[in-house]
Amino acid sequence: MATDARSTRRLRVGSPMWANRDWVGPVFPADTKIGDELHAYATWCTTVEGNTTFYAPPPPASVEKWAASAPDTFRFCFKLPQDITHNRRLRNVEEPLWEFLDLLEPLGDRVGPLQIQLPGSFGPEDQQVLGAFLRSLPSDRIWALEVRHAEFFAGGNSERPLDDMLAELGINRVILDSRAFFASVPVTREEREAWERKPRLPVRPVATSNNPIIRLIGQSDVEASLEHWAPWVPKLAEWVAAGVEPHVFTHTPDNRDSPILARRLWSLVDAEVADLEPLPTPLRGDQQLGFF
Repeated sequence: MATDARSTRRLRVGSPMWANRDWVGPVFPADTKIGDELHAYATWCTTVEGNTTFYAPPPPASVEKWAASAPDTFRFCFKLPQDITHNRRLRNVEEPLWEFLDLLEPLGDRVGPLQIQLPGSFGPEDQQVLGAFLRSLPSDRIWALEVRHAEFFAGGNSERPLDDMLAELGINRVILDSRAFFASVPVTREEREAWERKPRLPVRPVATSNNPIIRLIGQSDVEASLEHWAPWVPKLAEWVAAGVEPHVFTHTPDNRDSPILARRLWSLVDAEVADLEPLPTPLRGDQQLGFF
């Protein structure tokens, strides 16, 4: 973890995806065409979670288009394909891993922390396999690990060795915080569906390297989400002031307000930290300016 402050501090904020047609009109310009959403999104946010790569590697033509649409300052935090993490469970994965990394080459430095999301069944008994896999990763990439087995959140003989290994290897731990979402009873269809899918795990606000990923799962109510996330503001400010560059992703059940939430959260941290690098000027839709 970095200890020397920079002259310019950076907090990256974003959403789970960049192409949500519900954003066109209210958030993005009304004339944003299908397939052109990334250009508009990159004026609102500085990073994206990139969940689609978990389900399947993208076609090379799509990667080329993303490279042409995103500015040099933007960061894609793609997830490794589930064939690597869930089907093969990190075993015998050298070939598909390098195929995936080669596929992303056109993006250059715009590839941010690559996420290794493990299933909840991947536990302490698999830690030797996990260690071998993490040590085999190329060091010219930034990596982040998301675990979901309960033992990795219980302290003691499972959690502490994991955090120590991540710190030793310079690998970030993905932090999932779903407390805001589960703080109220679901009402909408999207909330009820998310209630069944989203994991409920203890929150571990630990930065094991310089680019922690924080996935904040909020409610449909923008103000209620920000109220629940308020304790994150001083922690993010502390990290940024120390030279750490967090990537924060704001989720809601339908994600309609996700870009707005991302910028609102950034503004709260900006009020606490000097020299925070500004966000880009957004291409606006019809949303009221009072959100900022």
